[in-house]
Amino acid sequence: MKFEHYGRGIIKGMSVTIKHLKRHPTVNQYPEQKLNTSRRIRGNELIWDKKNCTGCVTCAKTCPQGAITIVTSANLVNNKYEVEKYEVDTGYCIQCGLCVEACPFKALFMGYAYERAKYRRPELVQQKEDMGLKEGKLASGYFYPDIAATLPRQTLLIEKVVEIREEPKPVQEEKKVAPPEAVKK
Repeated sequence: MKFEHYGRGIIKGMSVTIKHLKRHPTVNQYPEQKLNTSRRIRGNELIWDKKNCTGCVTCAKTCPQGAITIVTSANLVNNKYEVEKYEVDTGYCIQCGLCVEACPFKALFMGYAYERAKYRRPELVQQKEDMGLKEGKLASGYFYPDIAATLPRQTLLIEKVVEIREEPKPVQEEKKVAPPEAVKK
């Protein structure tokens, strides 16, 4: 065994290490500094549009896990179905997006949120009241390019995230004044 064989390997390894030392850090301070996810993210929630839904149950039929439960009743006055119960068990849902693609009336969207961890399994079931498009909830651009165009551009870890930080102000010590009853005579 010759030293030249080991020496080349060490030099190659050190060159890779030195290259990485010169790059900016690829981490972020997560809870305070969040990156924008992909516009087409399949977040772990579904958003349901009550106005467009006809109760055809196509989304529930295409779900491979059977995570969607829909109960409808016939409305003879309007000659259409009324959705009484719409539930999605996100614990079973694999976020495949087949339900969104199968909906012929554009009543179902993947959500843009990804921070929906729960401590108890029953809390993972989304009811129809929770699935509405409310303020603060964003629909993902998955399967809908017109929605994707309105969402923010994805930020990557390899891009340099510029953060404006304020210099900490020096802390001035305040004089502590004891209450009058605590002062001894």
